[in-house]
Amino acid sequence: MEGGLLLLGGLLALVIVAVGIAGVLAFSVSTRTNEIGIRMSLGAQPARVQRMILGEGGALLGLGLGLGLPGALLAARAIRGLLFGVAPYDPTTFGIVALVMAAIGLAASWIPALRASRVDPVVTLRAQ
Repeated sequence: MEGGLLLLGGLLALVIVAVGIAGVLAFSVSTRTNEIGIRMSLGAQPARVQRMILGEGGALLGLGLGLGLPGALLAARAIRGLLFGVAPYDPTTFGIVALVMAAIGLAASWIPALRASRVDPVVTLRAQ
């Protein structure tokens, strides 16, 4: 039963991460619609706009992983006495978790990137 609750908690955390990253990038895209439209009207290709948004998502992801890994190491040190049969500093676990988080972060970044690449420059310039 406890394993199922831990799995459910982990899945909930993954959903929260994905929604958070997608939400931040979607907000960024919506506030920068004019800028993206102007870039596209000046010749920026949709693939370039996608790479720009994915790069922003990658930067957020790198920051999160960079801050999260030391935090996880400190938390593992703090709960060392509560862990039974599990090494607190298992590099395989830390590596797999980092890769899964990176994959989820990039997948969550993809939706706002696609939305940004579909901005119509004519509609954006008319709204100005």
